[in-house]
Amino acid sequence: QVQLVESGGGLVQTGGSLRLSCVASGRAFGNYSMGWFRQAPGKEREFVAAVSRSGGSTDYSDSVKGRFTVSRDNAKNTVYLQMNGLKPEDTAVYYCAAVASLYLEYRSRRGNDYRYWGQGTQVTVSS
Repeated sequence: QVQLVESGGGLVQTGGSLRLSCVASGRAFGNYSMGWFRQAPGKEREFVAAVSRSGGSTDYSDSVKGRFTVSRDNAKNTVYLQMNGLKPEDTAVYYCAAVASLYLEYRSRRGNDYRYWGQGTQVTVSS
């Protein structure tokens, strides 16, 4: 069982930056592949970024590639999402998610592949 708690959201102007954190409870955080997703009002949840167990393999949606960076610190049971160059269309609730994996470099874009989800943190970008 893993519990995930996101933090770091807030209100920022266009072009600004935020760093989201997601802290996982329990042991063996390094056994979990992690993902970030977001959901804007009236829209479906969408993939943002994913990072493998080791942190050595990452993936990004086209809409955030080059602006967002996902990373993890397994010693701190934490995954991060550094968001730069924020745009109003980045406004959403951001969720982190976790799935146990036998494969060190596994990561997924599909929400249904993840078993554990956090409660989300609101990110609002003003124009």
